[in-house]
Amino acid sequence: MKRILAVAGPVLGLALGLAACGNPAPPAATPEAPVAPAEEAPAPAGAAGTINVYSARHYDSDKAMYAAFEAETGIRVNVRESGAPELLETMRAEGERSPADVIIASDAGALYRFQDAGFTQGVTSDKLSAVIPETLREKDGNWFGLAKRARIIVYDPQVVSADEVDTYADLADARLKGEVCVRSSTNIYNLSLMGEIIGRSGAEAAAAWAEGVVANMARDPQGGDTAQIDAVAAGECAVALVNHYYWVRLAAGSPEDRLKTNRTQLSFPDQEGNGTHVNVTAAAVAAHSKSPELAIQFIEYLATPHGQELLTAETKEFPVVSGAAVPAGLEQIPGFKESDFPLSELGTHQPEAQAIFDRAGWN
Repeated sequence: MKRILAVAGPVLGLALGLAACGNPAPPAATPEAPVAPAEEAPAPAGAAGTINVYSARHYDSDKAMYAAFEAETGIRVNVRESGAPELLETMRAEGERSPADVIIASDAGALYRFQDAGFTQGVTSDKLSAVIPETLREKDGNWFGLAKRARIIVYDPQVVSADEVDTYADLADARLKGEVCVRSSTNIYNLSLMGEIIGRSGAEAAAAWAEGVVANMARDPQGGDTAQIDAVAAGECAVALVNHYYWVRLAAGSPEDRLKTNRTQLSFPDQEGNGTHVNVTAAAVAAHSKSPELAIQFIEYLATPHGQELLTAETKEFPVVSGAAVPAGLEQIPGFKESDFPLSELGTHQPEAQAIFDRAGWN
């Protein structure tokens, strides 16, 4: 018998006290019109130095995180927030003159793109190596995972049973025809999941899975992860792929949002196999950083118990450091088996993953 690891919506929804999603990203910069960091400024008198952080995160709680680091170290933090693709293009335009010291992105596959473009540098930190699991950091120190998320299945228990959706392979099973909602194949979360499938099972099996999912789609891919949950709750489809924290945020949201989660349940796939796909918010030291020692110090701070708390409290990601406080609400999600697939390999499969999606018609 399959071991089912599912979470009922009403149970988790009762105990969460979560803020809403982060602020929208600012307009993208272009290679033709690079924009200097708006907040770049010299360190004030008495400051221990300055670092420039290029972050693809957009959460109000990050401001408190930067302020806490400044208060503890005396190092000033200038921040540029934008989408990862826009930050990447900005750094292309800036070249060796880029003021970036630290890059933060919300997916190992996204960090790979910065690494592949030559915008990160390998660093050694005994502190980071000691507390961050090897599978959650790049093997040569080009980036370090700092917060973790699970790519899970949300489903309507009135339509499908838990054991019908307890593997990723189930999403391609013909019994779910017309019942699957997903976001675009260009989304980095889907590309990274496909990267692991390719890495574990090979391109041929990955292509068969993608074709099966496409055949089961209830609608054309559209919207973000929250939109997929909305669609399941509304009866537009019975199952969807999402990151766990999108559902958790809804469970602590408005009465309307809580009603959506009460209509759905969660499945952590592949508990009897390779484990559920996980990914990370990660940080890297920029290749042309003028202050790499301070950049490493900042990343090390995010890997302390206090830094982990500040990094994950609003997002509801899982801390990666053993013993760090778990954000309110997540303690009610039962322990689950995580995939141990090396995240540093995900990016190398991105081109093939996109090609497979395209051939399958997963737009």
